[in-house]
Order: sequence, then C-alpha cells, then structure tokens
Amino acid sequence: MITGELRSKVDRVWNAFWTGGISNPLEVIEQMTYLLFLRRLDDLHTSQEKRAAFTGQPIQDPKFAPEQEDLRWSRFKELAPESMYHVVSTAVFPFLREYGQQVGGEESTYSVHMRGARFTIPSAGLLATVVDLIDQLPLDDRDTSGDLYEYLLSKLSSSGVNGQFRTPRHIIKLMVEMTAPTPADEICDPACGTAGFLVAAAEHLREQHPESLVDRKLREHFHHSMFHGYDFDSTMLRIGSMNMLLHGVEAPDIRYRDSLSEGAAGDSEKYTLILANPPFTGSLDYDSTAVDLQRVVKTKKTELLFMALFLRLLKPGGRAAVIVPDGVLFGSTKAHKEIRRLLVEDHLLEAVVKLPSGVFKPYAGVSTAILFFTKTGSGGTKDVWFYDVQADGFSLDDKRNPVEANDLPEVLERWRDREGEAERARTEKSFLVPKQEIVDSGYDLSLNRYKEIEVEEFEHRDPLEIIADIEQLDEEIRAGLAELKEMLR
Repeated sequence: MITGELRSKVDRVWNAFWTGGISNPLEVIEQMTYLLFLRRLDDLHTSQEKRAAFTGQPIQDPKFAPEQEDLRWSRFKELAPESMYHVVSTAVFPFLREYGQQVGGEESTYSVHMRGARFTIPSAGLLATVVDLIDQLPLDDRDTSGDLYEYLLSKLSSSGVNGQFRTPRHIIKLMVEMTAPTPADEICDPACGTAGFLVAAAEHLREQHPESLVDRKLREHFHHSMFHGYDFDSTMLRIGSMNMLLHGVEAPDIRYRDSLSEGAAGDSEKYTLILANPPFTGSLDYDSTAVDLQRVVKTKKTELLFMALFLRLLKPGGRAAVIVPDGVLFGSTKAHKEIRRLLVEDHLLEAVVKLPSGVFKPYAGVSTAILFFTKTGSGGTKDVWFYDVQADGFSLDDKRNPVEANDLPEVLERWRDREGEAERARTEKSFLVPKQEIVDSGYDLSLNRYKEIEVEEFEHRDPLEIIADIEQLDEEIRAGLAELKEMLR
C-alpha cells in the first residue's frame, strides 16, 4: 500500500481531474492510464538509448522513430500549457492509437488496446497540471508503481455494467495463496476487468518462486505466455493491461472477448489455473451463447454459464478458485443442480468458503462464496471442506473501515492442514462434509445445510415464583418509604 507523501501526490492528481471537469472515476483512470503509458514508453526508450550508447549497437525495436522525438513525454512536458495541449491532442494521441503499427516486432497487448485511446482532458491548464503531477510520481520501482495503480483502481467506487465490480484485494490474495500458483502454470481470468487476479498471481510468483524470473525459459513463460485475461469492455482492457505493465509483466495475453459467446471456443483445455469473479447478474440469449456450454448446462444465467466455461477452459488436473453468488450453492432449478452434480460427481470439489455479505460493499450487498475445485473428468470428491468466514478484517458496512476481527489468516492455515480438519465439530467455523452426505442432500452446497448451531439450555424459574419475589420487594419498598416519612416529621 502507498502511504504518506506519495498517496498525497496521487490524490492531488485525482483532485485536479475532478476540479478540472472530469468527475467519472473510470474516465479519470482511463486518461491517467494513457499518460502513464506515454511516460513508460519514454522511460523505456531512454533506457534503450543508454544501452545503445554503451554498446555502440543501434537500438533494436525503438519506441519512437527519429521524426517522433517531439512526441516523447520528456519533450512535451517542457512545453507551455497551450503548446503542450496542441501537441498531445493533435500528434501524441494519434501516435498512441497507431502505436504498434509503427514500430518493428510483434504487437504487444498494450499496443492493441491503445488503438481506442480517446483524449478527453478539456483544457490546457488541466493537462499541464496533471502532466506535472504525474512526472513527480516514482515509477522506476515496480512495487511502488504497481501499488500506485492499485490505489487508483481502489477509487472505482461504483458498480460497472453487467454486474462488474472490483474484487477486494485481500480476498484476491487469499484465493491466490490457497491455489498457490507455480512457475509452470498457465493462469486465466475469463472476466478479468482490471486484472487484479492476474496481478496478484504474478506478485505471488515473484515472492514464492523467484526462479520464475531467473531461469531464462521460466522468465520467457512468465512474461509472454503465463497470464491470460478476457473482457468485452475496452476501457477495462486498457486499464488491466496497464496494471500488468506497472507490475512488471511485459506481454500478458489480455484480449477483447465475450467469454460466453460461440467465438470463444478456441481455448478449451488450455489453462492449469483459473482465478475469477465473473459477473453475477443478467442472463443471455441462447442464440448468443456457445453451444458447448449449453450442452453442459441449459440455462441463460451468466453465473452458471461461467461455471461451465471454467470446466471447459481447464486442462485435466487444472484447478480453479472462483467467486459465486449463494444461489449457485443451493438453487433449485435443473441447471443449478446439474452444475453442482458435475462438480461433485465428475470432478474434484475441494472447498466452499462462505464470505460475509458485506465483503463487496459499497458496490453490492450480495452474499457470496468461493468454490475451489479441480477438473478431473473422473470424479475424486471425497470430503468437501467448508469454512464460514464471519470477519475479513474490515467493517461489513458501506465504509469498510479496518477492524481487528479477521478470519482470513485462519482460513489459509486450516486449508493447508486439511488433514487436521477431520475431527472438527460441525459447530466450528470449518469442518469436512463427506461426499455421500452432499449427494443425499441433493448436491446442496450451502454451509447452513451442514453447520450445527449450539443452543444453550437455560432453566427458567416458575413465573408465580418471580411474581412472589416482586410482591415481596414491593412490600419492602413501601415499608422503607413509611419509615422515611416518620423520620421527616
């Protein structure tokens, strides 16, 4: 997390946009994304120039052609406000939209998404202020630049279209730590949004598997073929791509794609790990949904179609941690029951982690759970582990202020020692439920179906006995008052 002076600098940039007439948080982040990208390009080109000067070799794959020198961040930031505004609006942004076609080599994911770049900063004064403030931000350090962008994304305080909203970072971190990505994984989020799950997976690998960036083959895989994200919101794709770039991933596969459509069938059995929080609300027409998904589960509900999609995308042996609304756990329709039957009977359902309903506030008060499963195609479910998360370290109201109560460290600890869970009583926060009991319950996966509640027994006195005591007290009060009157005469 960024704190102190750096946080204040970011807030000043944010406030400059708001006072300058851009009040939509998504538009603010989008405009900042373009400017951060331009600064990043200039930094990379400067590094290339220094390397070329040292080695005496020409620059390979330059970010700017010789005639484009005036379009570099280091050049236009020195101009007077009116001149800067003219150069950025009439030359820099057209360059940005065509970036990738002008330079040699393979197009990067950033190049593709910048084609739709729109310049919406309304005045020269605002542009000059924002450029000056962004120029002061320390983007050389990967950790700082990544945290800085995460802080910006935290300001997305309103729900997006189709039920999209940001997954809290600490919930993402828990899911990543529980699935423990390895350097050999191919990781996918089919509804990636700002790419929070992919960023967290990359950070986990840096910390737990530093060999990912030391070994040449593993490093190539990390930067070019490990991370995959789909979304059909172009703005989110730009923001997600920049999020990955600022977290040090050079060329992730972030693509425009409607994951549930017929045209998305090419990635079947491609990934070893799926981390996702797909859209919950809404339903689709049968005609626009991939036929193979409808074969798995005949439904229009997006949350069930995404479950079928996850099973299609995973390689055999691939694992998943996905957030679902409570309705997936106990819904009574044929489609709800079928998707749960598939998880329990045809694959390996490992855990259901119930989240408190306030986790996604202020975006939504929806009640959710995290499902952990492995695609086997041949069953394997024996015991399903349940955990009832009652506190996540933040208040469960719209303010979401930090609090001491936090079950998440215990969730991870008990998950890693599931053998020790067999003896836990159903009255505790976590426990195991045998597969057969789930089958007998119609594949119901709601925690309350299996959790036992301890009720303390109290012995109540006879009401007549209580009344007699009250009458006696009343007599004592009257006698006391009579005695007091006598003393005052």
